[in-house]
Amino acid sequence: MNRMEFKMIKTIRVAIAAVLAGGAAYAGSAVFVAPEVAMVEEPMRNGSGAWLIPLAIIAILALTLTNNNTTTG
Repeated sequence: MNRMEFKMIKTIRVAIAAVLAGGAAYAGSAVFVAPEVAMVEEPMRNGSGAWLIPLAIIAILALTLTNNNTTTG
């Protein structure tokens, strides 16, 4: 092989490398990016009546347990 053939092979190798690098750059990155999941926010449950139910239960229990009515028959 003479010098001209080595130069031609080198040129072909450089061209193939450029084509492969250009194709990889055009294709983009290989890293998977997960799609963003939309979060559904529930409404706040801290309304003015949220404390009434536990308060009513405590009051009913207190009245039931402290009732000292004794009936004689």
